[in-house]
Amino acid sequence: MDELLKIAADAGVEVSSAEGSLEEGAHEAARDALDRAADGLAELRTRWPEMSPPQRVVVGKVAAAVRARLDATAAQVPARRVMTDVAPVLDREQDEAPEDGAAG
Repeated sequence: MDELLKIAADAGVEVSSAEGSLEEGAHEAARDALDRAADGLAELRTRWPEMSPPQRVVVGKVAAAVRARLDATAAQVPARRVMTDVAPVLDREQDEAPEDGAAG
């Protein structure tokens, strides 16, 4: 059970890291930390079938608290946006063979 609680605790630490990154305006770092936290919770889900009922009670409560924090923090991360969406500029020289004697 110690290993399972360590996984949950590590996920919680990652959520805390994401919260700190958001305070600093480091949105990409926050996203990365939230991804790592989500990975930890996903590991707990895959190990759920092998847990005993008492383990499920304890780990389930801890994981639910981490998930709630993760969701609340993720809601604060601004969505990624495309700055511009323009057609590519064609360069005629790009498709031409280099002139003789050109350095390459």
